[in-house]
Amino acid sequence: MLKEHKEVTTKSAYLILDGTTFELPVIVGSEDEHAIDITNLRRETGHITYDPGYANTGSCASAITFVNGEEGALHYRGYPIEDIAEHNGSFIETAWLLIFGKLPTREERQEFRQQLTDNELLHEDLRHHFEGFPSNGHPMAILSAVVNAMGCYHPDLLEIETEDEFYRAAAKVISKVRTIAAWAYRKSQGLPFMYPNPELTYCQNFLHMMFSEPYREYVPTPEETRALSLFFMLHADHEQNCSCSTVRMVQSTQANLFASVSAGICALWGRLHGGANSAVLNMLEDIRSGGGDVKSYIERAKRKEIRLMGFGHRVYKSFDPRAKLLRKAAYDLLETKGTQDELLEIALELAETAMADEYFTSRKLYPNVDFYSGIILRALNIPVAMFPVMFAIGRMPGWIAHWYEAWRSGVEKIHRPRQIYLGERRRPYIPMDERKKDGDCGC
Repeated sequence: MLKEHKEVTTKSAYLILDGTTFELPVIVGSEDEHAIDITNLRRETGHITYDPGYANTGSCASAITFVNGEEGALHYRGYPIEDIAEHNGSFIETAWLLIFGKLPTREERQEFRQQLTDNELLHEDLRHHFEGFPSNGHPMAILSAVVNAMGCYHPDLLEIETEDEFYRAAAKVISKVRTIAAWAYRKSQGLPFMYPNPELTYCQNFLHMMFSEPYREYVPTPEETRALSLFFMLHADHEQNCSCSTVRMVQSTQANLFASVSAGICALWGRLHGGANSAVLNMLEDIRSGGGDVKSYIERAKRKEIRLMGFGHRVYKSFDPRAKLLRKAAYDLLETKGTQDELLEIALELAETAMADEYFTSRKLYPNVDFYSGIILRALNIPVAMFPVMFAIGRMPGWIAHWYEAWRSGVEKIHRPRQIYLGERRRPYIPMDERKKDGDCGC
């Protein structure tokens, strides 16, 4: 079993309650992060901590991803994200790294690729599930429902007991999620489903299933394929964000992998999480409909009349390292496509104008990953409704890695946060005939 990656030092924190001092151990992570261990706080003191949004609460010990918001650093298993991108680490290689903790050998990568190819088809009965959704059904609703239903077609993997069973389940989910996603889009457009092509790479195959026709094969350019692979890779994991924490919480009930990642998809759907890059495109549409005056829009944001979407980040207090990489990829992709898109031109002007303005730079309000990811997805002709779906495909390896880490830890403890109750105190039950309407004095 995987041991928790933490070290209890000789340092301690002390809490004084009603004149009594309690000693709390301090945990130090491998990147010198410090945490006060309050595991026994309620039992020893009768108190709990109050932390809405869990912004200061460590819910687990993990060895997968490290984020340093102050320095703008993101590491996958100890490797800076910039190094992975510089050495052309593919999305598949990144998925292996996150899940299994090391860079794959040539043979391991090839075997994993083959597993993904072998599992890219959906069971034909599962295909009929798409017919139950209306044509205007949101792709995220379809994605979460079909991923969850997928477990019914692999009952041998609902109760994972061995490493081999996990390996097969992970390969199925990572491979089939792109088929489900592409078919959800085709359903919304009233288009025939395109089957995956085993001769294509992971990203090529997704674009093929999205945009090919029975009479015309869609062949993505190398630049489009690289941009999509980078998009997926940079979204693969990001510590204990809302959707990742959801997956781990659901896993703590001993729910199967399919149900757990389906819950992650639902969490990701929210506007404040996976829907953030959609909000960027909506903002750009507002600027265009207003005449395309970027400087005027910037001034309105500075007066706090509107919010500049895609700028700043809750975690990063400097430039989002993912945004730096996607910014270059966006420029390169637009240059190679050679097409004019007013919305994309507005986006680039907006980013350049804001980054040259002391108001934004002094407040560390740099364009974040959602800003540039929206530009790339639009350049790839991905519709806005599919933006959170694309995020989910990329985030799938991270969710699986965290599910696997929790499963291997052997810590069978269901997640159960506490609360501070602020409702009515105990009161007598009132029979129906004696109840009064609000505001009725009984006169």
